[in-house]
Amino acid sequence: MLIFGCGTGSDGNGLTKSASEEIKVCVSMKSGAMDPPIEMKRWPDQKSVITKPVCKKMKFEQSVNQPQYLYPEFSRDSKLNKVLNTFKSNLREKFQCLYPGTSKQRNSTLLNEIYTELNITESKSGEAEETPIKCNDIFKPLPEQHKHIRSVLTKGVAGIGKTVSVQKFILDWAEEKENQDVHLIFPLPFREINLLKDKTLSLLDLLHLFFPETKEMEIFSDKYKVLFIFDGLDECRLSLDFKSKLKLCDVRKSTSVDVMLTNLIKGNLFPSALIWITSRPAAADLIPSECVDRVTEVRGFSDPQKEEYFRKRISDESLSDQIISHLKSSRSLYIMCHIPVFSWISVTVLERILSEAKSQEIPKRLPEMYTHFLIIQMNIKQRDNFKKNMKDKDMIYKLGKLAFEQLVKGNLIFNDEDLRESGIDVSEASVYSGLFTQIFRVEFVLCQRKVYSFVHLSIQEYLAALYVHLSIMNKNLNVFDQIQPIQTHELSIHNLYTRAIDEALQSKNGHLDLFLCFLLGLSLESNQNLLRGLRIQTGRSSYNNVKTISYIKQKMRENPSPEISVNLLQCLSELGDYLLLMEIQNYLKFRILDEAKISSSQWSALIFVWLTSGRELNGFHMNRIVKQQNISEAQKVLQKLLPVICEYRIVELGSCNITDEGCVALTSALTSNPSLVTQLNLTQNNLGDSGVKLISDALKNPELKMEKLMLKRCNITGEGCAALTSALRSNPSHLRELNLIENNLGDSGMEHLSDLLEHPGCKLENLLLRGCHITDEGCVALSSALTSNPSHLRGLVLTNNTIGDLGMKLLSAVLENPQCKLKMLKLTDCNIKEEGCAALSSALRSNPSHLRDLSLSLNNFGDLGVKLISDVLKNPQCKLEQLWLCECNITEEGCVALTLALRSNPSHLRELYLDGNHLGALGMKLMSDMANDPNYKLKKMDILRVCKPR
Repeated sequence: MLIFGCGTGSDGNGLTKSASEEIKVCVSMKSGAMDPPIEMKRWPDQKSVITKPVCKKMKFEQSVNQPQYLYPEFSRDSKLNKVLNTFKSNLREKFQCLYPGTSKQRNSTLLNEIYTELNITESKSGEAEETPIKCNDIFKPLPEQHKHIRSVLTKGVAGIGKTVSVQKFILDWAEEKENQDVHLIFPLPFREINLLKDKTLSLLDLLHLFFPETKEMEIFSDKYKVLFIFDGLDECRLSLDFKSKLKLCDVRKSTSVDVMLTNLIKGNLFPSALIWITSRPAAADLIPSECVDRVTEVRGFSDPQKEEYFRKRISDESLSDQIISHLKSSRSLYIMCHIPVFSWISVTVLERILSEAKSQEIPKRLPEMYTHFLIIQMNIKQRDNFKKNMKDKDMIYKLGKLAFEQLVKGNLIFNDEDLRESGIDVSEASVYSGLFTQIFRVEFVLCQRKVYSFVHLSIQEYLAALYVHLSIMNKNLNVFDQIQPIQTHELSIHNLYTRAIDEALQSKNGHLDLFLCFLLGLSLESNQNLLRGLRIQTGRSSYNNVKTISYIKQKMRENPSPEISVNLLQCLSELGDYLLLMEIQNYLKFRILDEAKISSSQWSALIFVWLTSGRELNGFHMNRIVKQQNISEAQKVLQKLLPVICEYRIVELGSCNITDEGCVALTSALTSNPSLVTQLNLTQNNLGDSGVKLISDALKNPELKMEKLMLKRCNITGEGCAALTSALRSNPSHLRELNLIENNLGDSGMEHLSDLLEHPGCKLENLLLRGCHITDEGCVALSSALTSNPSHLRGLVLTNNTIGDLGMKLLSAVLENPQCKLKMLKLTDCNIKEEGCAALSSALRSNPSHLRDLSLSLNNFGDLGVKLISDVLKNPQCKLEQLWLCECNITEEGCVALTLALRSNPSHLRELYLDGNHLGALGMKLMSDMANDPNYKLKKMDILRVCKPR
């Protein structure tokens, strides 16, 4: 118990203060709301009787270059320096160790030994691209920014690393490595401030309470640049009313804690102080935008950072290699490891699973992983030969009840009375903390009083969900009815879930969101089998989740709030909804067309749900989300969805108004994650040469296994084609189809493509060049290349290019080669006449066995040309199946020759197109008779329909 005087009288706002109010304070030290916890350090003026856990000694050397203080009197005042050094030393000792549990038998882990840099971005309103920012630069303006940054709001989902980022920031400052222009840092986590919810005190009193050594400092003088860190806004249980007109400017005037904090954040109180607030996204809106100068978001680990963390976490190199390999084998599991706390739990689980002789299936979903984590803790208890007469089921049930009841109330730190209300004897609590070292913890605070908490908030949320699940399964009890009974038609699992969904939706700060995901996930048979194997769950359920899925979708329609919808999509993912990806795409399409804003954190959550949905990601279709006319939105959506896009095998981005900006982002994504995308369609985007050059940079990557690239109508010229072919020559072995239809490549572009085709490593099978302004000059280079490397190409489309008879002769020389295995040749509208047709026919008579599809429509070679083609068809080795001769000026004379050829070799041709020719009555009759003759294999014959070029 700590007693201090708050003064008497009025504070000027109608508030009164007791002359001697006895304030009972149970303030726990930093407990790592979103990250593995930090061991508590007692205050300097307290006489502790508690034995501290053994911690490795940190080698700390005073910086050679002492910090250059902003004020000369600071460096001259030796007493002041001594107090400041003591303050830094206390923070350093408090924050230097990172504890994954509270077991005194284990050595602590030094933060600097295991800390892995996290991805943090600055979110700018109205901009699609986000700027990476280092944690220690959180208050430093970017080069293009010219503003003072006083207040920062950092958002991030549960376990993403917000608290550890704060811890690292403080430790680097205390070790005099970073931010030495700041003189004092006051970490004030909301979960500890909550304990003062009903108290009245001044800001000066608050700081002296938490940091007694500052009593000798003039904290609010111009000597100090001060930073307040309020970690865990989502855990705040104060009524932060920023619309209130109560104005507080005096740091010595007592008031309620909520009034004090709102005035501090608004800048009325101590306006020169820096403010840093962290929060889960659902609660971030509690702070008005006008009170925040910078919004950042912690994005967790990138893939290289995941691997770095695993190797730091696991000292055994072979075991770390094995665990990394196992994690990578499950796409959804590996993606989820971008959340640091999930990486920590995953490593803990996999270390145990891989060390056991019997093979086990690796958990792939969030509830599964936490259930395995619980199993490990219970196995440790059994291994330690715990003999106390407590059943596992009873222990878990009591801890779960405590977790649930306190979560509903919004409490994350508990006292003895809270434990007793949940049926836990105080003596049992110490036993629990000793047994479940990575689940439950006991802390000692200022007055040697105990407080209790779960090691991580997500563990409390999981155990709360487990308690609710076990209550309905084992005891046929809906625990929500015990909190606030409501009229229901029957006691059923479905009614329990609908009640849980409703309760979560009513939460203003989303404190039941993750709990709901855990609860719904536990309904799946895979999780229930684990619980039954542990003998925790006794009942069996044949519950069908279809009704719950339907109810969630109904609530999404009723509650268009992005934050609510995103969490409900996560719930659908946990329930294994097979239509989840469609729901996400429909949701995005609706929000974008409705011009509704989706925040950065909501995008992150959507992408996370998308990637961890458990569905096979075969084809991504951008046009299912963005309509063609939404040009600006298309760019934003493309950039946001790049992490998703690069997890697909087939990526359809046709007609999406992608510009150079989009190409930069797409190139970056393909470069960072090159192994999955095998088909990319960028048809009808105005990329131009600059855009294609950017895409070409990605194609150079040898890890990229692009098999099909479609760049139809992308405004590419010979210059862009040069960059493209240069890239493909450096990585030629994977590409099988290249579509450059209707680009102005010209003969120069054809020459560059020919350089690619003659490369010995080129395995290109289909080359589509319709309408690319190629002449016979381009055919010179093409025929030369195919002569050098003729064996791979199977399809060549040169439709609507003026290659003429000379070009046809050059290509015919290629077709004569026995190594040429071309199956499809499209030469529609290529200005070919009798001379060119003669060269083609001669080549096909020499090498007739490969070609299956030949299109010569819209070439004016007339009856003579058809007679030459008919000579090819007579050859028994000719395997032609499709023949296109539309609008070739053919008369009945040519038709007679064609009919005779087909009569002599009727077994192969399946489709014949003669539309737009002057066949006459005789020609029509000959064709009709042949079509109706069962001796012929023709399945399709068009002689009247208007022919479209092929």
